[in-house]
Amino acid sequence: MADRTAASTPSGPPQRRPPLPSLTGLRFLAALLVFLTHSLMLGNPLRPTAPPSLFADLDLAKKLADFFLPAGPIGVSFFFVLSGFVLTWSTNPADPATAFWRRRALKIYPNHIVTWALGMWLWASATPLHAWLANLSLVHAFSNRPDTVQSVNFPSWSLCSEVLFYALFPLFILGVRRIAEHRLWLYAAAAVAGVAGVALATRFIPRGMDIPGYDLPLNQQWFSYAFPPPRLFEFVLGMILARIVAAGRWPRIGLLPSAAAFAAGYWAALAVPDPYDFSLTTIIPIGMIICAAATSDLRGERGWLAGRTMVWLGSVSFAFYLLQALVIFYGRPEVLGSRTFDTLPALGLLVVLLAVNLLAAWLLYTLVENPVMKRWSRGGKQRPPQAAPTGTPPVPAGEAV
Repeated sequence: MADRTAASTPSGPPQRRPPLPSLTGLRFLAALLVFLTHSLMLGNPLRPTAPPSLFADLDLAKKLADFFLPAGPIGVSFFFVLSGFVLTWSTNPADPATAFWRRRALKIYPNHIVTWALGMWLWASATPLHAWLANLSLVHAFSNRPDTVQSVNFPSWSLCSEVLFYALFPLFILGVRRIAEHRLWLYAAAAVAGVAGVALATRFIPRGMDIPGYDLPLNQQWFSYAFPPPRLFEFVLGMILARIVAAGRWPRIGLLPSAAAFAAGYWAALAVPDPYDFSLTTIIPIGMIICAAATSDLRGERGWLAGRTMVWLGSVSFAFYLLQALVIFYGRPEVLGSRTFDTLPALGLLVVLLAVNLLAAWLLYTLVENPVMKRWSRGGKQRPPQAAPTGTPPVPAGEAV
């Protein structure tokens, strides 16, 4: 049975939509997946000769690294789908494209510039001009050169896909709003098929050189994971899912069965080779979780994802994501050197790394991201605010959700 608690469709009259705090909480869970992959890797990309893990038990270290290896790519895919959903949900049809582009640029570039500058200062000062300039401009993932796509603060590669999506969003939203409600599921299936098509097409991309430790050679790894255009299918899927929820056409599937489907997809990701584990095995469960959380908020069911702690964690999640390389790959060796530890102390140190990453993220959010958004996201001349649906609190300025 479809859930009919939704607001009017995005093609309806312009109005501020109800906030979806559970989706803000989900942002942190996606960032946490990436953190687990990075913190448990069997190697440090900044210091290849350093010990591969905090764990002195190398057998345990390898098992943890293997288990959490798909978590990072899946977390990035989660971000992409969620980004398409929340922007479609929150964007006012009356806003000009220039206002949208200004808000998105103010959201990502200040944090990126700060972390880029820290990366250049701490370890990347010898980066070639063509690489650091492309990284600063967030176009470096369009290059398949390892010294470019993985340059400076390398988690920023995913922002290249975000920037491309933001550039095309005003065009995409026109098409998505025109989809008839009875065809929304067909278009959602087409977006999932696009994700599958990218994975299948990867094998036909010229191989390039082999990369030690990777299943795929260079060109295929880059095309299926870092190259921005193929990742647009995930963003567009999120946009269509937002229309499905807004139209009240999402079946009443809760978070628990959606999480079970995600666990099954994650198990499948552990079993299949690259590139099928990047996003294909979990793309449907990710959509299920996002829609289940959104419809729960619309019904007024304030669960743990919508609690104060998770919303705060979600608010700092972008800064948390961008700071991971500085904390894990640079900070940990600087403070702990080449030491490894027994299991319990190593687990404790992982918690400390997480706490340090969160503290740094809070500082970046408080000192840079939030002030910039509050000061400049609305531009100069303000329109009178649109009336919100009865009984819903206002959406904070500068926040998509």
